[in-house]
Amino acid sequence: MTTSTDTPSVAAPAATLLQLMWLASPALPVGGFSYSEGLEAAVEAGRVSSEAQAADWLSAQLQLTLARSDLPALAQAHAAWAAHDGTQAQAVNDWLRCTRESAEFRAQAEQMGRSLLDWLKNSPHAADPRLAQLAALPPAPLWPTAFALAAVLAQAPVRDSLLAFGWGWAENMAQAAMKAVPLGQAAAQRLLQRLAAELPEAVDQALSLPPAQRQAYSPMLAILSAQHEAQYSRLFRS
Repeated sequence: MTTSTDTPSVAAPAATLLQLMWLASPALPVGGFSYSEGLEAAVEAGRVSSEAQAADWLSAQLQLTLARSDLPALAQAHAAWAAHDGTQAQAVNDWLRCTRESAEFRAQAEQMGRSLLDWLKNSPHAADPRLAQLAALPPAPLWPTAFALAAVLAQAPVRDSLLAFGWGWAENMAQAAMKAVPLGQAAAQRLLQRLAAELPEAVDQALSLPPAQRQAYSPMLAILSAQHEAQYSRLFRS
């Protein structure tokens, strides 16, 4: 299944933009604020101890994991849900689960996916049959798969959906850096400024990446996550 970028000159309706802002908000009750995605372990290991190192770390994570893995998979899931193709959506969900390289990364994706499903069940789209398909994904709907359906239900174009997903990740990670490094609010805003500048290109890269070329190979992040699972003192769940 292929995906394509949307015409930049066509603006999404205001209701759709607001739904995407809602989905990207740290206030969305899915628990994204409780995860550092390996950043806390990197701080503990002495790999991130300053604003500059945090910025480089998150930029690399955007380029090496999101742009090559979660974002292209999200685009494929978006196309599957839009076509009411539950089988293809399950294939994407299965691939995503295989790419979670630690127990805590897998638990994070499952917990956030289930939480978004619960949120959708209490939305005006509760009767949409695709929610039942999402709920039936074994062993659980993962966060990118669930987000893709939420974006489709909001009638959001695929590129805007990926931008919203990436921005939600960036905001959560900036907050994690503030607590774990730690950094001040001004430093966190500079992190977000850099990620905001890099995110459109990462999304375009993800949209142009054929499914066969998706990859989730970040061994150092996997090692740090496995170490974080047994870290003596920690603030975050991953």
